Amino acid sequence: MRSAANHQIHLLVFASFSLFCIGCSSTAYRKNADRDVYRIIADAEESIFGKTSDFTINTEYADRKPKDVAVEEIFENRNREERVTLSIDEAIQLAVNNNRQYQGEKEQLYLTALSLTGERHEFRPQFFARSAATRVHASDGEKSESVNSDAGIGQLLSTGADISVSIANDILEFLTGDPRKSATSTLSFNVFQPLLRGAGWKIAAENLKQAERNVIYAVRDFAHFQNEFALDIVIEYFRLLQQKDTIYNEYNNYQSRIESTRYLRARSVDREKALDVNQAEQAELSSRNRYINSIVRYRNSLDSFKIRLGLPQTVDLRLQDAEMESLEEIGLILSGLDVDTSFRYAIEHRLPLLNAIDQFEDSKRKTVVAANRLKPSLGLFASASVDSEEPTNYDRFDFDEARRSIGVQLELPLSRRNERNSYRASLISFESELRSLSLTLDELRSDIERDIRELERLHQNYQIQTNAVALAEKQVSGAQLSIESGNAIFRDLEEAQDDLIAAQNAQTAALVDYLESRLNLLLDIGILITDTNRFWLTDASALSLPERLSANAVSTTLSEDGSILTPDEIFSQ
Repeated sequence: MRSAANHQIHLLVFASFSLFCIGCSSTAYRKNADRDVYRIIADAEESIFGKTSDFTINTEYADRKPKDVAVEEIFENRNREERVTLSIDEAIQLAVNNNRQYQGEKEQLYLTALSLTGERHEFRPQFFARSAATRVHASDGEKSESVNSDAGIGQLLSTGADISVSIANDILEFLTGDPRKSATSTLSFNVFQPLLRGAGWKIAAENLKQAERNVIYAVRDFAHFQNEFALDIVIEYFRLLQQKDTIYNEYNNYQSRIESTRYLRARSVDREKALDVNQAEQAELSSRNRYINSIVRYRNSLDSFKIRLGLPQTVDLRLQDAEMESLEEIGLILSGLDVDTSFRYAIEHRLPLLNAIDQFEDSKRKTVVAANRLKPSLGLFASASVDSEEPTNYDRFDFDEARRSIGVQLELPLSRRNERNSYRASLISFESELRSLSLTLDELRSDIERDIRELERLHQNYQIQTNAVALAEKQVSGAQLSIESGNAIFRDLEEAQDDLIAAQNAQTAALVDYLESRLNLLLDIGILITDTNRFWLTDASALSLPERLSANAVSTTLSEDGSILTPDEIFSQ
């Protein structure tokens, strides 16, 4: 009677536990995964940067069930109409919240950390519990019922050892014929410790170690992507303002051509040639065409920018002209960097390079792991088990009757073709990573040298274009006065106006080009800081950069006195 009662109690406990597990909601599992992943990412950020961020992949749809999100809702969202005026800081924040690529990068980091939770779980206690109830109808008419249950715990150790403890319970009851019933339980303990192949934490925990390092790489990659993303938003914003400035320049040019045509047409009665009037009319049409084209280019670029920001195309997006005015007021910020200093900074701070160096170390470690798999499989094993007492006391054990065993298991490496291939492949992969690292270093130095040369060129270009605007304005004024006094032909004025519009557009382009080149140099070095307001108007560097004593201190085209180097001077350096 007591055994039957205990049997019912055990079944009730097992059934209750099963129903509890079944009742765990998918939302609870999701929140549990988020908690583990966000803790892993925060720990990685703290170890790399000394601080953490409010990282999350939640969106406006995160707390909703997929079946509740209707396609009509998406259509309605992408067709909303409103006017939005954004500063650059606001544009960056909006893009961070809405850009599809940005969200995808965050999710990739999340998935990398999620994989680590799985690897860590492998080295934690693994509980299991299962049960099966069966009814059998034999061909002779005999009927029986059975319940087979087992529960236990297993643990994989970093030494490679595998330990498990379990209890199995079998109940068999015949319902017809000779009524009989049996109930037995077996308590067992097993352990296996490899001594050669798969032994040691460096081998057994390799997947865990790689998963932890992958999280570090992913955090670095995402941080680099964030800086790159913010830089792209800033430059795209200024490119739009540059195009907007071009529209105003082209419009003013068009209005000037209208006035010139009107003036020449009025004087054509007795003073101007008909050919000059025709040329003026043709120039007016050309300027009108350029003005219209500049509007279309701006609209197309604005549509692309709205996609980057995650805004619907139906939104009327407006930019702030004051951003360009602030940039023009600040002017060119000199970096004060030479190639050797920049490359030294990059080795210490450029996150993708740090990943490349660590991945090279990974490839060396992989060869050791692959070599280990070539060894014989030799290990110690031990086990112990005890059955419940007769006849049906399945929950009472006589440990004096326990069965024990200990031994050595050996598997000779008679067939290691796949392992041999994996080892050889790991050596090839190591040399490939070696070449990749050397190429990364060469390309990085080349990029830095190109960035610095480009920065110098754009610095000089901006100064040239600024002077060109001033000269072109004088030429236009002089040509207009000459025509009014009858001392010049219309072609002189037309050429002067063409020079002015070209110089004005080139000056704005040179300013934005310089900004982009300077920020790209800091990004390539790995010292660009984008998490401060209006970082593009500062030196935007995580380090205190040396001040350049002279604009030509690192020039490859100018001498110390500012004069242009001759070809002989360039090639004799």
